[in-house]
Amino acid sequence: MAAATCELTWLRCLFKDLQVCLKPITLFCDNQAALYIAANPVYHERTKHIEIDCHVVREKIQAGQIVTQFVPSHLQLVDIFTEALGGDNFKKLTSKLNILNIHAPT
Repeated sequence: MAAATCELTWLRCLFKDLQVCLKPITLFCDNQAALYIAANPVYHERTKHIEIDCHVVREKIQAGQIVTQFVPSHLQLVDIFTEALGGDNFKKLTSKLNILNIHAPT
């Protein structure tokens, strides 16, 4: 989340220089614990190891530049590139990305 937040911050600055107004950007995450820690400063007091990255994400959320939202793991489109998936899930994600099998008979 921290790396994505940094990239989104850079893009916001670029668009600001181009005089393009942006509404808050939605950052999707499949880790509910990370979302709670980033959004709630009281919650992180109970955790033992907090990286500085958490504070970067929380700062952007409080500034209204980023809005976080939960997405279940089975709906993560990026999983098609990073994980071994079952046949059904693979077909569902390829259809969402409009990927076609060029070797399939027509």
